[in-house]
Amino acid sequence: WKAPREFRSFTYVQSGFEFDKKNGQTVLSLSKLADIPIECHRDIPDDETVKEVTLKKEPTGEWYASFAVDDKEEPPQPSIEDIDADDAVGIDVGILKYAHDTDGTAVGSLDLADERDRLEREQRNLSHKEHGSNNWEKQRRRVAECHQQIKRKRRDFLHKLSNYYAREYDLVAVEDLDVKEMLESPGNSRNTVSAAWDTFTDLLEYKCKREGTHFVEVDPEDTTKECASCGVKTDKPLWVREHSCPACGFEADRDANAAWNILLRGLAKLGVGHSEETPVETALPTGTAVVPAKRVLEPGSPCLKEAALAAE
Repeated sequence: WKAPREFRSFTYVQSGFEFDKKNGQTVLSLSKLADIPIECHRDIPDDETVKEVTLKKEPTGEWYASFAVDDKEEPPQPSIEDIDADDAVGIDVGILKYAHDTDGTAVGSLDLADERDRLEREQRNLSHKEHGSNNWEKQRRRVAECHQQIKRKRRDFLHKLSNYYAREYDLVAVEDLDVKEMLESPGNSRNTVSAAWDTFTDLLEYKCKREGTHFVEVDPEDTTKECASCGVKTDKPLWVREHSCPACGFEADRDANAAWNILLRGLAKLGVGHSEETPVETALPTGTAVVPAKRVLEPGSPCLKEAALAAE
């Protein structure tokens, strides 16, 4: 057990638990404890065996149970040589636009302004309460609920976005970002934390593995400066949002150019050769479709694919 005010958790491995139905309600029976009614996030397939159950108490006071099942067989990955250009994508992540890919889709960043405002109000109210009092404890839970709402909304967005890319493509290339170093640099650390790029890439990696999609991380150095068409590097400040190459005249959105560099580096890392005519010249969409983050959160939304097709 951890100290008071922190979440508490314990785990049953292999035995000491079982599932049952009582009066139509799913019940988790724990050895030497109790029969606990539960609400399932999703049904556990009948052909799966639950190997482990972990119960955890959140700072809000709510309890959650997570289940570990036998590993499923991973689907085979397509041969690198057989992957069509339309089935490979490079993704550049950022602050102004959360993700910009080589299919011409730019996904807006998640707007959590209202949730942060509420959190700040509740934190101010907490500071006015006597520490340890009943009123302080009630207010502490309100603050914890605000944190939880922000966390849930962000992870929901990241799950749905990563799930889209893992299912729609045979190859996904992203930057291998050093987020810890970014957090230590002054100026933009709060936005970097909110973006949760490392969480996005972690989710994307395991979902690609689950779907049989190739996942590759590349060196992020100079992906924005380097021209995706000819390779010449051009310095440009953050406020310059367009890439215009002085050597070959290639012009594109700054993030779109970076996304193409990421894809090209990913292909090179996997040993895929290129023709004399670069993919940038043959496959770059004529326009960029901007998809608001709230559209990504809509259940079953096909908005990313629709937006990319509309931009062509």
